Amino acid sequence: MGMPRYQCHKKVWALKIRSVEGNRITPEESGYASFVVPDEFIQKHNPQIGGYFVVYEDGYHSYSPAKAFEEGYTLIR
Repeated sequence: MGMPRYQCHKKVWALKIRSVEGNRITPEESGYASFVVPDEFIQKHNPQIGGYFVVYEDGYHSYSPAKAFEEGYTLIR
């Protein structure tokens, strides 16, 4: 492909999604309660089970499909 390529080097916070029921997301990780996201988040991102709820350093909330997230990020402790 002729477009410039980029490599991600951002640090984010993320939770893998166990379930999505309406606006409520339940994470797979133990110790984290389910939480409600705005309608706009659901409409814009259409989060799916197995994907990731992602929060960037500037506070922006997003969704990433599992394959894209897991290929682009490594867990840091």
